[in-house]
Amino acid sequence: MFIVILLKGQNRYARERWDQLPEVVDYEGQGFSLRAGPRQPLPTTQVWEPVAVYAADALTEEEFNEIYELNRHHIIELGLEY
Repeated sequence: MFIVILLKGQNRYARERWDQLPEVVDYEGQGFSLRAGPRQPLPTTQVWEPVAVYAADALTEEEFNEIYELNRHHIIELGLEY
């Protein structure tokens, strides 16, 4: 299983668990592309499943990076060490 983070905007995201990681998905009527991962977080007080990050197709790479950083403090998986 994979932890999947779907970034929609600042403070807007979804967290899912998927068996597979397609390059492109339709989620709630919006297209998303795999932008990061899957990566295996280092163990903390718990063992983590690999994490993959998707973002809306309409976002440029620069916009994705900005939204990723803005959400880092709200989404625990984005702040883990890998």
